[in-house]
Amino acid sequence: MARRKQPVIPDALLDQLLAGTDAKTAFDKDGLLDELKKALAERALNAEMDHHLETGAEDGNRRNGYGKKTVLTGTGKLALEVPRDRLATFDPQLIAKYQRRFPGFDEKIVSMYARGMSTREIQGHLRELYGLDVSPDLISAVTDAVLEEVTEWQNRPLEALYPLIFFDAIRIKVRDEGTVRNKAVYVALGVRPDGTKEILGLWIEQSEGAKFWLRVMNELKSRGVDDVLIDGLKGFPEAITAVFPQAQVQTCVVHLIRHSLAFVSYKDRKSVAAALKNIYKAKDADAGKAALEDFAEGPWGKKYPAIAHSWRRNWPEVIPFFAFPDDVRRIIYTTNAIESLNAKLRRAVRSRGHFPTDDAALKLLFLVLNLAAREWKMPPREWAMAKAQLAILFEDRFTLAL
Repeated sequence: MARRKQPVIPDALLDQLLAGTDAKTAFDKDGLLDELKKALAERALNAEMDHHLETGAEDGNRRNGYGKKTVLTGTGKLALEVPRDRLATFDPQLIAKYQRRFPGFDEKIVSMYARGMSTREIQGHLRELYGLDVSPDLISAVTDAVLEEVTEWQNRPLEALYPLIFFDAIRIKVRDEGTVRNKAVYVALGVRPDGTKEILGLWIEQSEGAKFWLRVMNELKSRGVDDVLIDGLKGFPEAITAVFPQAQVQTCVVHLIRHSLAFVSYKDRKSVAAALKNIYKAKDADAGKAALEDFAEGPWGKKYPAIAHSWRRNWPEVIPFFAFPDDVRRIIYTTNAIESLNAKLRRAVRSRGHFPTDDAALKLLFLVLNLAAREWKMPPREWAMAKAQLAILFEDRFTLAL
């Protein structure tokens, strides 16, 4: 017979707490669990007061009764009796002066906001589950505190080398000077030398151009990026080479595939995507060009002629892709990371309709990206082989970063 695991809290103490009460109501509102939380909080506050009086430099300072304070917790409201001192110099650490929310409450609101819930939905969720009436202004104030973190994150130092950087964009609607305008949110996804991924930055712009991309590249440079090996960017490659002259710029195959499938009905997408593989998995540029012509003359090319036209128009920028070995190509055209990221961002944006300001959009998208980045713990399986190929292709530029 297996031995019973030793309880963290002795059974005798738990039995004493439950004596004379219905165990079923222990987790109810104002039940035993809330009473314990209140008792523990007040015990900690009194211990803080004892320490303050013992170590304080003020002569003659002593206790002066209690003040009542109601704080919001993750499970409801908690009425506390906070000790006071004669000289009013006591500032508790557990619940600071003027603080009305228990530690962890703000994090719950931010977590719900990051998962795409609107201010009204969070308000309804807290009311329904915990009986808390929280104003939309409070929720906005809590989430607005994230903006300082966004500024710090956007200016943090970066790695000296990123073997791969992908740029992607989604469209959002933002109210600007009384008019709702379409704006683009650009995201830079970098791959470190060890294969792990990192969001390098987030930029909101009404229209892209060479000046915008030059500003972005200079920002990355000033934050510590010295070199980029392969850059997947649609348009304005001169902005990259002006700042990173050794970077190899090519049209992102992911974007090209996505653009191609935009012309295709949903029921045909899987088949068309399989047919496109013959193009970007060809052994070299000549074989890829031949595969493109075969696609154009085939049933899918005739049904969706805009696809072949799109590939032909971008072909000069696609050619560098064929110079890479298969292991490196697979990393470049594998869409999982960027597509998964895009799906999360679009889902969050779709639930909002439009944003009142750029900061409101930046706040939400940062939280979504931050949540997504927590899932990136391991490099892709193909990275070990790709790393060996990159070390041969780029020699010291890559190996010195390892």
